[in-house]
Amino acid sequence: MTSPLAITKSIRVRATREYAFSFFTLNPIKWWPPTYTIGSAPMQKVVMEPHPGGRWFEIGSDGSECQWGNVLAWEPPARLVLAWRIGMNWKFDPALLTEVEVTFRDVGGGETEVRIVHSKFENYGPDAGKALQIFDGWSSILERFAAIAEGRTPQ
Repeated sequence: MTSPLAITKSIRVRATREYAFSFFTLNPIKWWPPTYTIGSAPMQKVVMEPHPGGRWFEIGSDGSECQWGNVLAWEPPARLVLAWRIGMNWKFDPALLTEVEVTFRDVGGGETEVRIVHSKFENYGPDAGKALQIFDGWSSILERFAAIAEGRTPQ
């Protein structure tokens, strides 16, 4: 069940769901917006360790690591759930839990629907409404993902 405070976005990608899942999880540095970073050095890599309990983090050009959260579910090629543990101060907070569920559904014709539900914003407490606005960049992230996955230049 989706929490009452959630962001839901989806996009169709001209790709099989196996390819979409692999590209999303194995190559996030290729599609993740480079300005969406919490590190002090330019982001060089984004890592999703491919198993429940794995870390989700960025690596800066200076070798520093900034954790974003962790992997809660890894079900290729259908579903991925990530714990988003970034506070309103743009720092990793291991006590905070919001969830980013990404599903990959074959819609026929060589296309896959990629759907993101970022939920549990109530865990930000009195800042929940503000957090919903601040972290609602998923449409542009999905558009960038789809363009690059399809071999197009992102807008």
